[in-house]
Amino acid sequence: MQTRSYELLAPAKDLACGVAALECGADAVYIGAERFGARQAAGNPRRDVAALIARAHLFRAKVYAAVNTILSDDELEPARRLIAELWNDGADGVIIQDLGLLELDLPPVPLIASTQMHNDSPARVRFLQEAGFSRAILARELSAEEIKPIAGAAPDVELEAFVHGALCVSYSGRCYLSYAAGGRSANRGECAQPCRKPYRVTDASGAALAENCHALCLKDLNLSAHLEGLIWAGVTSFKIEGRLKDESYVKNTVLWYRRALDAALAKTGGKRASSGTVTAEAAPDLSKTFNRGFTTYFHKNRDGAMHAHAAPSFFGQPAGVARCVSGKRVDLSSRVDLNPGDGLAFFDAAGALRGTPVNKVEGSSIWVEDPQGIAPGTRLLRNHDRLWLKALEGARIERRIKISLELAETEEGLELRIEDEDGVKARASQRCGKPQPKDADGARQTMKRQLAKLGGTGFEPAKITLPAKPLFVPVSVLNDLRRSAVAGLSAARLKSHPRGTRKPAQPGTVYPEGELGFEANVLNRLAEKFLRGHGVKSVKRALETGKVLKGTRVMVCRYCLRHALRSCGGGKPVEPLFLEDGTGARLRLQFDCENCLMEVYV
Repeated sequence: MQTRSYELLAPAKDLACGVAALECGADAVYIGAERFGARQAAGNPRRDVAALIARAHLFRAKVYAAVNTILSDDELEPARRLIAELWNDGADGVIIQDLGLLELDLPPVPLIASTQMHNDSPARVRFLQEAGFSRAILARELSAEEIKPIAGAAPDVELEAFVHGALCVSYSGRCYLSYAAGGRSANRGECAQPCRKPYRVTDASGAALAENCHALCLKDLNLSAHLEGLIWAGVTSFKIEGRLKDESYVKNTVLWYRRALDAALAKTGGKRASSGTVTAEAAPDLSKTFNRGFTTYFHKNRDGAMHAHAAPSFFGQPAGVARCVSGKRVDLSSRVDLNPGDGLAFFDAAGALRGTPVNKVEGSSIWVEDPQGIAPGTRLLRNHDRLWLKALEGARIERRIKISLELAETEEGLELRIEDEDGVKARASQRCGKPQPKDADGARQTMKRQLAKLGGTGFEPAKITLPAKPLFVPVSVLNDLRRSAVAGLSAARLKSHPRGTRKPAQPGTVYPEGELGFEANVLNRLAEKFLRGHGVKSVKRALETGKVLKGTRVMVCRYCLRHALRSCGGGKPVEPLFLEDGTGARLRLQFDCENCLMEVYV
């Protein structure tokens, strides 16, 4: 029985972040294409995506392109052309949301169902399998126990699960609040993140429950300690969120999760989905790069502290408590390991989040750029560790594929044969003389040294075999042989990279619902045609076709504000609850306690 492989999937804002993810051990990278990605600000020119694909394929790693917005009728053909170009450039899959694309003449690229398709049940994912999808990105809200029956119902679809990063508060990320509030559609890659805003929370009696509360803001997901359970549940791809995050975040999280996933695979008997070994001088620390605090969300049971009501910002780690403040000097209650250039965050007496850089440190005293808001008793947090980030940026991080090199004599000169850890082979030969060396040991050391010079190629020598007969070989000849053989091996690896193809759809497949509201995100005629062709009787068009009417439900959340306020189960506060943002806009919250869901209405 073949050992199953498991994939660590990393985000790439751009080419540099994608290359960093690969060097740190990612088995796959997902990146936004030029257009039609659900993160409009993270689009990339085609040449950069192609360059990332070439680098990834050297390591047998994969690149998935995000083309996952909903599309208007006149965007369908440009999106089809873009997908064809991505396939020609070597993309290993495209992430899509719009079912209208399935009515077009697509290339045989594997299709990945975006989480916005609400992949939360065995029936939904089974339909995707029968419709020809290769992979489903699961709803973030699912527990490991809820994933198991999905894996059983759709055994031929790969299951991808988010394991780290920002969480959308709306179920599966299907949110219409941004569009309703300001015309910026999350389904079109333009989310303005109104869920991160502060609100005044009141109940139906008018009683104020909270002021300046980020009532819809969640902490960031962190399941690094639970990967083994997800493997047993049926997950094969472990996804880090962050297509808008910087290179430091990507390096830190990928290095951390590479170690965590390798440890889980060692226990479960699985194997990595790509080649190469990472050596890193850096020690990853998830607390050092952006996070809103961490939650396991619904992985096992509801995390009662999944919310981030104080602020949607990165607070960092505790850095001490102010004992005395004099001008820009702050004496701390104890000596803390701070350094000039560090950044501090803190809440002032009014509860507002503030920040300031550190300019000077002497023992337990620090001098800050802006002391306003710091008073005795203020708790300080470091959210920018300058020296740690500098060390991460400068750390030597390399990913290398092990190869064996054999130098052998031929009738006309020498031949260098190389074979990598995946069994891919290449060779290079050169005509040359083969005189006896004056110093046999020195000649052998020179040959080994020159053949081992593989820096920057992605390879490292595991074994070097030389001819038994002592030979003198000029350094220039050895270098030429090595360069030619390595170039041949790189080309052979790229040529032999295993690419999947789109699965054929099964005839007679029926969509699991007969009537669909606007939450199905149908914006074009071909998406409606596809759904009606698979048994759907009634299809409402997406909200993006017009104005959002007052009283429209714009979110369904598994997160519950009543639960977060510790008032679950009715009684006080009096339902419904309201969120007011200070502009006159008001959201209404209703609670489906039978199904443990919260609904948000404009």
